[in-house]
Amino acid sequence: MRSITFHRRLLGALTMVAGLALGVSGLASAEPQTLKIGFQKGGGLLAVLKSQGVLEKSLGEQGYRVTWHEFQAGPQLLEALNAGSVDFGYTGSPPPIFAQAAGIDLVYVGAEPHAQRTEAILTHKDSSIADIAGLKGKKVAVQKGSSANYLLVASLAKAGLSFADIQPVYLPPADARAAFENRSVDAWSVWDPYLAAIEKGGAVRVLGNYEGLSQTNAFYEASRAFAEANPKLLEALLGELAKAGAWANDNPGGVARLLAPQLGLPEDVLTRWQERARYGVQPLSAEIVAVQQKVADTFYEQKLIPRPVKVQDIVWKAPQ
Repeated sequence: MRSITFHRRLLGALTMVAGLALGVSGLASAEPQTLKIGFQKGGGLLAVLKSQGVLEKSLGEQGYRVTWHEFQAGPQLLEALNAGSVDFGYTGSPPPIFAQAAGIDLVYVGAEPHAQRTEAILTHKDSSIADIAGLKGKKVAVQKGSSANYLLVASLAKAGLSFADIQPVYLPPADARAAFENRSVDAWSVWDPYLAAIEKGGAVRVLGNYEGLSQTNAFYEASRAFAEANPKLLEALLGELAKAGAWANDNPGGVARLLAPQLGLPEDVLTRWQERARYGVQPLSAEIVAVQQKVADTFYEQKLIPRPVKVQDIVWKAPQ
């Protein structure tokens, strides 16, 4: 009888120890949830946050791990978001319109003001092209679906031309610069810091920028599934971006010093960009949505997207 009781007690003890071991093993193997952020090589607040390292600290305390994924431009970033390679990113106004028209299930989660002189349409300093109207029939390099694409469309319209009046050459910024410098194209529509970098050489002339045009916004986007599953995480992330934006607006030189190693560009080039940049994360107001809808309608009218889109349909609303 004693032998049976002893064996029962031993079996119970072994079972308890095994259970504890499994529990400890489960805790040891538990991975923190990963937030995958897409940012553009051109910088912006996400690049500032990446360089500061504050996001890893603040979100790490809440059990999240942050990974960073770099892209040349917004369209490529949103393609990655569609594939699940990133959860969150930042682009100019056109990329989410092209993405929505293509059926990508994303949502706008925040907006940021877009400065008037951080993008421009350039030609060579010795070019015979005197103004935007002079682009008729010319080859113009631009990243398709980017904010520079809309700048080109809107500038042509103001000059009485349509997009069909030029020869667009769709290239990402690095390839576009090479094409521009070897004169394979007549003009280039591009954003900072690529703009500031080529301006430093002094061999370019600005034909136009957003001055005198309807002021668009830049946007923070997330996949719909991610936003719906992580509303508190999104609010925390946007809060960190708001703090970074307030600091960046007051410290253009500090931003330049922070980003120079990351971008591999001289501080004076980045300071030139930061002195004309503006930051400030905000919710999508009715006015912001209306401006973005105008951009979407313009792209559809120019037959640059296959179907009309309704911007309001993909505006994220945080649960109450």
